Formats: sequence, structure tokens, C-alpha cells
Amino acid sequence: MKKRLISIMLVICVVSMFSIIYTAAPAIADERAAHPRIAAAIQSLEEAIADLKQAPHNFGGHKAEAIAACQKAINQLHKALAFRGKEDAKKMR
Repeated sequence: MKKRLISIMLVICVVSMFSIIYTAAPAIADERAAHPRIAAAIQSLEEAIADLKQAPHNFGGHKAEAIAACQKAINQLHKALAFRGKEDAKKMR
């Protein structure tokens, strides 16, 4: 009985987790569409990181720091879009 209850609880947790992920993904996609310049900035930064990583030189010692700064900027832009998506979802309730 105890194992069955734990199994049921686990299934409920997994289903809940997937429903949260499923509902958050469209919100972020909607935010990308609503903010195309931010989406384009993310793509440009990702391309810049790829270019930097493939470059045979270190840009005067600035390569690693530039890659880290681009990654940090991408992270912040994703957080901004996610926040905006959550706020928009609250308004729809």
C-alpha cells in the first residue's frame, strides 16, 4: 500500500512538472515573437560565441572574457523573456 501511494505521488509530480514546462514554453516563444530584437540579439550573441571559439587567436587576451560576457548576456535575456512571459500569463488568469 505504501509503495503504491509513493508511486501515485511520483506520477502526480512528474505530470505536474511536465505541465509546468509545457505551459512555460509557449509563453517564452510568444515573448520571442513579441520582442524580435531581443530574440535576434540572443541569436547574434550565440553566433559571436561560436565565432570566438573557432578563432585561432585570443584577441589580445580578451577571448575568454568576451565569451563569458556573451554567455552572461544571453542568460539575462532569457531571464527577461521568461519574466515577461510569467507576467503576461498572470494577466491572462
